[in-house]
Amino acid sequence: MNRLTRVALPAVVATLALAGCSASSATPAGSTAAPSDSAPSTISITHKQGTAEVTKNPAKVVVLDWAALDTMDELDLEDRVVGIAQSAAMPKALDTYAAVKTVGTAQEPDLEAIAALDPDAIIISGRSAAKYAELNQVAPTIDLSSDNAKPIESLKTSTQALGDLFDVRAEADAELAELDKVIADAKGAVKTDARSLILLTSGGKVSAFGPGARFGGLIHDVLGVPAASTDLEASQHGQAVSFEFIAETNPEVLFVIDRDAAIGQEGAAAKQVLDNPLVARTPAWTNDKVVYLDGSDWYTIGFGLDSTERMVKAVQDALS
Repeated sequence: MNRLTRVALPAVVATLALAGCSASSATPAGSTAAPSDSAPSTISITHKQGTAEVTKNPAKVVVLDWAALDTMDELDLEDRVVGIAQSAAMPKALDTYAAVKTVGTAQEPDLEAIAALDPDAIIISGRSAAKYAELNQVAPTIDLSSDNAKPIESLKTSTQALGDLFDVRAEADAELAELDKVIADAKGAVKTDARSLILLTSGGKVSAFGPGARFGGLIHDVLGVPAASTDLEASQHGQAVSFEFIAETNPEVLFVIDRDAAIGQEGAAAKQVLDNPLVARTPAWTNDKVVYLDGSDWYTIGFGLDSTERMVKAVQDALS
């Protein structure tokens, strides 16, 4: 039966799985049932949109979230990935997955292509969150969306969920402990006397991010880098700003992410967009403290186990 025709009944699936029932293993009348060693067990994974009853340590998973893929890669679970999201620019840190079958984009997943892979589970995040109900009818779906204001807490929650799902919780906790050390080292090394502003360029336009926002949650709230502006809108896409605003804010450090480059879209490079007399007035520009962050990590992947360590070290290198 095609998985698209099924109605998702997690509780029933979980009951059947735990009981080890199947048509092929039914016990004839009058005989004694022997315990089945092959019946798969299930695990309940609580996530952003509910609870998923999933086969424990699943063999086949479709991953529509780059951060989850980054974490799975760090936990040596690459052999479980049977489908990924299509992207115009594969994150360079994950290019070993270039040969894995693509199943539509994260925003518009191809349900039939996913169903054809017969996955045990589907892992998504914010870019696919609106498609949760449809995906959950294909296979148990886990939403590991991150909280911009609490990026490290979100990463820990999602990593532990994946550790439980794939029965590698000890390895997941060890990796998180190592990340805690990296963050502590960075906080101790970063100079906190330089006011910084985080910018995203896209299509020649500029958005800014402050505390509690995407990017700002790590740089300002976690690592303690002071913000040049504290009243920016804390939204996923930042607050649109002018070059006049940048000049008036007068940051001593500029952190810049080039969205066009990150997604493989043609457009003026961030360096070109910001090269104007107003931005040139700032201490950041005159003192050569404009830090161009890796858009593949910061914009495309986000908070995975490995990518977060690289992001933390990038800030540390820029400010220590």
